[in-house]
Amino acid sequence: MGLSVARLWGSPGLLLTVALYLAHTLHPVQASTPPHRDYCVLGAGPAGLQMAYFLQRAGRDYTVFERAPGPGSFFTRYPRHRKLISINKRYTGRANSEFNLRHDWNSLLSHDPRLLFRHYSPAYFPDASDMVRYLGDFAARLGLHVLYNTTIAHVTLNKDRQAWNGHYFILTDQKGQPYQCSVLLVATGLSVPNLVDFPGSEYVEGYESVSVDPKDFVGQNVLILGRGNSAFETAENILGVTNFIHMLSRSRVRLSWATHYVGDLRAINNGLLDTYQLKSLDGLLESDLTDLAIVKDREGKFHITLKFYWEEGNQHADAITLPQDDSDNFAMRVAYDRVIRCLGWNFDFSIFNKSLKLSSVGEFSKKYPLVRGSYESKGSRGLFVLGTASHSVDYRKSAGGFIHGFRYTVRAVHRLLEHRHHGITWPSTEHPITQLTSSILRRVNEASGLYQMFSVLADVVLVKENATAFEYLEEFPTQVLAQLETITGKQARHGLFVINMEYGRNFSGPDKDVFFYDRSVGHTEDAWQSNFLHPVIYYYRHLPTEQDVRFRPADWPLPRPTAIHHIVEDFLTDWTAPVGHILPLRRFLENCLDTDLRSFYAESCFLFALTRQKLPPFCQQGYLRTQGLVGTESLRQHRVESGALQDHAAVDRHREDSYHGRVGHPQAPGPLVQPLHSNKEEL
Repeated sequence: MGLSVARLWGSPGLLLTVALYLAHTLHPVQASTPPHRDYCVLGAGPAGLQMAYFLQRAGRDYTVFERAPGPGSFFTRYPRHRKLISINKRYTGRANSEFNLRHDWNSLLSHDPRLLFRHYSPAYFPDASDMVRYLGDFAARLGLHVLYNTTIAHVTLNKDRQAWNGHYFILTDQKGQPYQCSVLLVATGLSVPNLVDFPGSEYVEGYESVSVDPKDFVGQNVLILGRGNSAFETAENILGVTNFIHMLSRSRVRLSWATHYVGDLRAINNGLLDTYQLKSLDGLLESDLTDLAIVKDREGKFHITLKFYWEEGNQHADAITLPQDDSDNFAMRVAYDRVIRCLGWNFDFSIFNKSLKLSSVGEFSKKYPLVRGSYESKGSRGLFVLGTASHSVDYRKSAGGFIHGFRYTVRAVHRLLEHRHHGITWPSTEHPITQLTSSILRRVNEASGLYQMFSVLADVVLVKENATAFEYLEEFPTQVLAQLETITGKQARHGLFVINMEYGRNFSGPDKDVFFYDRSVGHTEDAWQSNFLHPVIYYYRHLPTEQDVRFRPADWPLPRPTAIHHIVEDFLTDWTAPVGHILPLRRFLENCLDTDLRSFYAESCFLFALTRQKLPPFCQQGYLRTQGLVGTESLRQHRVESGALQDHAAVDRHREDSYHGRVGHPQAPGPLVQPLHSNKEEL
């Protein structure tokens, strides 16, 4: 410090100051211990707020860290042209709130009916500013614990045997303030623009910064790199003012109505497909961007050439060979005024220490972190990835990268955490076995989580001993079915049913014609060939093993079952037809359980008691306990008029008349139970 030893000893005040400094540095006081939270949530976007809601309702210790001054900062800037492509269907003709969520792609889950997105915008495709306002109200009205203006700059591990997961997560913000967490929930989304490095890429404008004013593109030739919704959104904005727009990507365009994946090109943005196919100058091309190069000429125009031409030349615009020099009908021989990159987004790995092992080496090495089917990191126990960043679990298969999907996967993660750290088992309801058919039908006709997260989240029915009752669990991740007992705290000792929603296996795809003439299936015997989204019920005598799940048949969401049943697809997605939907399902369940699931009147149970060795469960649980269906005169008359029941009153009157007319010659009584001659009578 430039001070002599003599001066230090000669100045008692300075000596005390140095001594205190050394004491605090070498032996920090207890107050410097980082603030601890059981749960830390990174990001106050839709996924982060959804998890915060569940943690708050459960009374857990948590904090949400958000770098911006308010929630939903992504939507303050994106999409650039402000129109969301998540539908806001306000009217369905139904009063059932769960059913209505099937067609509400923007609302988060909460107990407050005011926090439904339909109260924030009348538009079918809302403005992004409405989403910002909605998320702000969601956080404020529910009193969620969000620490705004706090940027987490670094995350690492601190080993500790006393920690829930054998280590704590240490978060450090932009001011150097550390925070200690038992569980880390990452909901930061995808925020890093996807860049492709090729010669001339420095001339490319990014989607995140290019002008959104159509006036800036008047009379220009524009090349757009990419073929997703951001690329077509950009094209749609300037379609009417440019000379032409060419769109270049490495693969063909995938249309969401053909693939049934909402992340593919949506119809609202595909105007350029019309102008391309109707020959109005615009067009689509396919090529690997890494094989190309961009050359800028003296007039500031951009030319597309092949990378090996650029490597062979001296990299001066006038000296580089262009493809049209060899082939005068090269498709991209025109000069472009602007080249715009719209290649999507990647996860920001930069703040995470390598000890967390978040990065992957496979197909999604740059785009998504490495997570299991339970949304927990493969490299760090206790670190979960939520929301858009967790989409690697169901990429191009379901809706887990979007609000209407991940609001349910977040709830599944919360249920997992409740059992793991607080001993609270997965929510379930228990019913007598006679209610199995109706319980399944209610869920497939109402549940939004099953409907939106098809083939990813499924309901599970755990059969009790002797098939007298069952336990119903909702929205369990199918990829971790083998771990059901560990994750839920439930036992699956007597068999189980898994209720899933699926499309036909050969129906969806970019090369499929989903409008072919005989695309729908209407007969119950052909239900297994249903193409559109429909319920599929799997029955297992034993809980599948990890090996069963890993080596399941290709394109199967679940391991091969003991038995399987498809409920035939329905144009109205209303699986309540007595003969077409309910009867085949009930018969399937009865065959699996070797029992009778029908409901009976007391008279029938009495007859069964006299004529059968084994009573149906309904009679065991109802009639023998003096409980059951009570007949009424109007109901009896209705059955008589429909031909399902003989009019015994009329028979008795006839007998009485005959008796008075022929005393001593009584007639034999009619049958108490009529034989069943059709499916309708069986119902």
